[in-house]
Amino acid sequence: MPDSWTCQHFSIANPLGSDRSDVPALLRRMANAPEEFGPIFVQDITLGLEVGEDGYVYDLTAYFVPESVDETR
Repeated sequence: MPDSWTCQHFSIANPLGSDRSDVPALLRRMANAPEEFGPIFVQDITLGLEVGEDGYVYDLTAYFVPESVDETR
């Protein structure tokens, strides 16, 4: 195990003009999102909720490292 560990992250939410509280749609978006980063090892995914003027807005944040950095697998 490395002495220190640094990871990257990205967050997504459903787009404006859509049902921003649609969690299944958000999960589908997250399932496709990592492809743009190449091979990665996802360490964690968190779900956030913000209550705004238009209702609930969910977001997902994925924490990851590129597979080439993950020497433990």
